[in-house]
Amino acid sequence: MFKWANTKISSPNHRITCHFKLQNGIPFYSVTKGGEAIIKDSRLGFDICGVKHFSRHQAVKRFSTSSHDETIELPWGEERFIPNHYRELKVILSQFILTFRVFDDAVAFRYELLGLSDKSRVSISDELTEFNLDQNSLTWSIPAFKSDRYEYNYEKSYAYAIDHPVHTPFTVKTPSNTYLSIHEAALYDYGSMTLSPSPRGILKAHITPLSDHTKAHVNLPFKTPWRLIMIADSATSLTKNRTMYALNDQPQQDFSWVKTLKFLGIWWAMYVGEYTWAPGENHGATTAHAKEYIDATANLGIKGLLIEGWNNGWEGDWLQNGSNSNFTTPMPDFDLDFIARYASSKGIELVGHHETVGFIDNYESQLEAAYNYYAARGIHYLKTGYAGPEMLIHGRKEYHHSQLGVNHYQKAVALAAKKHLMLDVHEPIKGTGIERTFPNLLTREGARGQEYEGGALRPSHACILPYTRLLAGGMDYTPGIFDLKNPKRPIYTTIARQLAYFITIYSGMTMAADRPFIYKNHYQDLFAFVKLTPTNFETTLPLSGEIGEFYAVARKSRENQDWFVAGVTNEASRNLMLDFDFLDDGVTYNATIYQDAADAHYLNNPLHYAITHQKLQKDDQLQIYMAPGGGFAIHLSPQ
Repeated sequence: MFKWANTKISSPNHRITCHFKLQNGIPFYSVTKGGEAIIKDSRLGFDICGVKHFSRHQAVKRFSTSSHDETIELPWGEERFIPNHYRELKVILSQFILTFRVFDDAVAFRYELLGLSDKSRVSISDELTEFNLDQNSLTWSIPAFKSDRYEYNYEKSYAYAIDHPVHTPFTVKTPSNTYLSIHEAALYDYGSMTLSPSPRGILKAHITPLSDHTKAHVNLPFKTPWRLIMIADSATSLTKNRTMYALNDQPQQDFSWVKTLKFLGIWWAMYVGEYTWAPGENHGATTAHAKEYIDATANLGIKGLLIEGWNNGWEGDWLQNGSNSNFTTPMPDFDLDFIARYASSKGIELVGHHETVGFIDNYESQLEAAYNYYAARGIHYLKTGYAGPEMLIHGRKEYHHSQLGVNHYQKAVALAAKKHLMLDVHEPIKGTGIERTFPNLLTREGARGQEYEGGALRPSHACILPYTRLLAGGMDYTPGIFDLKNPKRPIYTTIARQLAYFITIYSGMTMAADRPFIYKNHYQDLFAFVKLTPTNFETTLPLSGEIGEFYAVARKSRENQDWFVAGVTNEASRNLMLDFDFLDDGVTYNATIYQDAADAHYLNNPLHYAITHQKLQKDDQLQIYMAPGGGFAIHLSPQ
């Protein structure tokens, strides 16, 4: 065995190299791209409760290498096919195994803790993983361990200025213009990884702790989540990285029943004060209102409807009274049996709702009964919520992102799979690609969405998400709000930008969030685009962009040969030249173009838009204008 050792392994295209070394019994790694150091020597290992200096006296038993090349087909999402092509290095140390995988656009590694001679279960007090970046790199992140979980505006700063824990994905632009995003994949039975500056000034893994201050209690042997470093030459190409899914296992059961969905909801009417979640004179989830919404949903040609506030538990201060929520008892003014039958007769899929407020003890005591309750009524889609600042698990307050929180979310997803329920999870654990293994998890929230409109979102927010949060998978952003000047909740975007969101922000369950009468009575021409947009794509091609400034993308439908192109900009207006070289040779496409009018502005003129039609081919270019806080959307259909 060796206490001094080093080796390396390169990506299939030989451009990215991961270096491993053991120095005086301590393991380190580093990463280079084209010979440039993008992650300098960074420590690896753990501290184990009751085991002194666990990671400081390792020795290399042996190395092994291998290669892997396959194409993965996903049942739904932004891409149908993704490559899983890497070279692997296994380093067998005294008490754990390190597995490195080097892709053409990423490096990933994980630990496998081996059995100790006198222990079959250990408590991890710290994970020592470091990410030694150039301290002059620019970074984009949201703070960790705050009461609103992931729902904060993104902070742009230099790496050297980070002085608090931050969530992943953590996106980086190095001084040499390499783009990175540090994240994790296949998060199971372990605390979520955040990043925090170490005493040495290096960003270090900061695992979300349990209430007993440990990081995790695990049975041996145990494999950690993958630590993932996505690598790109441009901000645009970073958004196409799908390595997270490749690092997850394929499904172990039949998920052919899973279908993506576009839906309306009795939701935004509550935000603008027309209805309430709680019972009373303006209760939204009544039988009468639900029937009206089902009729309107069917007339608009949408296939799903979300109803919130139907069950007991919304009375009084519901954020404090989550232990009273009952998920199988409708309020007296709501006949779920009738509404389920009526929706079915109209061809509408109901989306159920469970707001737990983080009272997990109460929710898990009802979980199977609540899922059976929906399944018995033909309800196959469910939005869940965890709006409290912490979770109550086993009578203790825990972070949403602790090992116990992670295990609860996974329990819900796995049980939903058995019951053929598809999930939209709000206040979730972040996406780490488990949708590959559990395709019934169609979307999550996990960042500020349009419920924060009215003053808490900047136009740049949606120009940051593709390079940060959306690297962790689809997001329920609740696009399509057209009533932009409602005094109860004004929206600071142009109306053309609301169309763009259906393409720039992917979600396997997509909510057209405004009230049906807004679509029918005022904007049928714009709603025609909403109705056409797919929720499942064959391929996605990011076209251009820069973090916080703008983003443009093209997506091809999985249902037909149509393409959808869209873009958003920040507070600055922008003229964008679009190339269409992704179109098929020799084919003419009918293009319907939705864009900001010349005098549009997100603050004082958000409702001015233009719709034009023209024919486009592969060699054509199109200059398109985006107003301040604006955007555009294009539907291309072959003749």
